[in-house]
Amino acid sequence: MSISVIIPTFRRPEGLERALRSVFGQSRLPDEIVVVDNAPEAPARDLIAALQADAPCPVIYVHEPRSGVSSARNAGFAAAKGRFIAFLDDDETADAGWLEAFSATAKEQDASVVFGPLRGKAVDSNGIRGDLTLRLYSRVGPTEDCRIEEPYGCGNSFIDRSAFDLPNDPFDERMNLSGGEDDVFFLMLSQQGARFAWSVKASGIEWVDPKRSNWRYLSARAFAFGQGATQTARYAGKPAKVLFWMGVGLGQVMIYAPMAALAALFMPRKAAGLINRTIQGAGKLFWIDAFQPRFYGQSLTAPS
Repeated sequence: MSISVIIPTFRRPEGLERALRSVFGQSRLPDEIVVVDNAPEAPARDLIAALQADAPCPVIYVHEPRSGVSSARNAGFAAAKGRFIAFLDDDETADAGWLEAFSATAKEQDASVVFGPLRGKAVDSNGIRGDLTLRLYSRVGPTEDCRIEEPYGCGNSFIDRSAFDLPNDPFDERMNLSGGEDDVFFLMLSQQGARFAWSVKASGIEWVDPKRSNWRYLSARAFAFGQGATQTARYAGKPAKVLFWMGVGLGQVMIYAPMAALAALFMPRKAAGLINRTIQGAGKLFWIDAFQPRFYGQSLTAPS
């Protein structure tokens, strides 16, 4: 079983080093690690060169100057040689048994795509905002390994690419700045008969810095999550499903918005979940490109 770990990165040197060192410490090492530097000035090149001496497996550096999350993931796919692709983002770290657990679950569940849990860890947030931060940056699933019907996101995933007929650029570059490229990618795999599974022990941490835990960013993230369902239906060419999700979104806003307002006043421990559902509902309803938040590539540093 040959495994390539792909880590896309954009101007997060501390996060990238933390992610890499977590892969260096795996109980089952990958055959290679592919780091895709998506910043035009290639700032990760020197870091990778400096870490080569500590690396217990080959670390391949790829510079992809075309800005955007889809371009970065596509460049990683093109460079990786392994049959199995494990994605880890540059704001994530993998627990020591991560790859071993993914490999075992893929075999035991006869799965072509496996997902694992993530524990959100916020550097600076508390109260309702802190609860919402952990909710949005954590991934919770079944309590035991099993087959699942619906996919999760690309970060902390394990893909048997030999099971699929993939185009040269499998991630849709129309979603370079907004994200949601993984929804469309896994829809494509589902249409090719993907067998999804969950691996309890393939776990990791998503590290959330203060810039991504303020109210503006959290609201945009929840809104984008909500947009995902409607946009995936759109890309699948299913207008009836688009209308269905818009209806769901309208219902969420009408039901959860007043409940969230009351909870914020009288039951703050429940408010985060209700706020999240309200904002995601708005995202399902207002899903067109004009309303898409921009999270990736040069949009992070562009003046507002």
